[in-house]
Amino acid sequence: MKQLFTFICMLVLTTVTYGQFQVSVSTGYALESAGMKLGETISITETKNTYGSYGEGVNFQLRGTYFFNETFGLDVGFGYLNGADQIVSKVSLPGTEIDAIARARAFGASTSVVYKFTNNIYGRFGALIKVGGKTEAVVYKKSVFSNAEATALGLPNGAYSETNYIEDYHGHFPLGFVGALGYKYDLNSNFSLFVEAEYFGISLKRKDSEIAEFNTNIVLPDGTVAIEGYYSLDNLPSDVVLKTTYEDELSNTNTDSTKKLSQKVPYSSFGFNFGVTYLF
Repeated sequence: MKQLFTFICMLVLTTVTYGQFQVSVSTGYALESAGMKLGETISITETKNTYGSYGEGVNFQLRGTYFFNETFGLDVGFGYLNGADQIVSKVSLPGTEIDAIARARAFGASTSVVYKFTNNIYGRFGALIKVGGKTEAVVYKKSVFSNAEATALGLPNGAYSETNYIEDYHGHFPLGFVGALGYKYDLNSNFSLFVEAEYFGISLKRKDSEIAEFNTNIVLPDGTVAIEGYYSLDNLPSDVVLKTTYEDELSNTNTDSTKKLSQKVPYSSFGFNFGVTYLF
């Protein structure tokens, strides 16, 4: 018992004696990893799948790391992802044009174990969660009225509706994996620069979505707006739902258009970061 107590005291004393704390700030760019189908492009001649990950884009990170000894440390990080545009739907057909993209605007946090291979080369691995943000869909749709529809609205043939809207998607809190391998270069006893390769492995299950902006204009064949704000966020078309919830199960007799089956969307990525570290 005395030996165990002595060992614990020595371990704590060594940790306190060596303990080092550092703060790092970085930015970088991540590319898709294990991209999944996100949508389709449709033309007169073909239909083509589009693949990607909402984890692609520019990221910013703030991390604090405490080293217990010369080799091992514990890292806690917070980050923001400004995701790149991903094609969800691109349609080019007679009388119909659709251009819909989606992008991530997400906040995340991670807890990792850090291991120093040498004084300059290190690795870290741990758990990753998404703590806030959204996946933002930005949609443009042009639909030419049939001759009968144009006549009913008192418009010339060739008139069309032009709709722009934004829909925000939110998800359940996910748990993923983060791993990185880095190299640091000491400038002096306090400051160092670093570059690292980082992998995020994470997917997000959708919880709900809500239309944040909506506007439809009626446009004449020459491009002149005949009716501005024909539809708006306060006056949505009958086939458009303001808020949708996503469920794991739905009855085959379900007729509630505000409910849809849930799906997982990819946020996995592989990228490079560079930044600066301050050692206290």
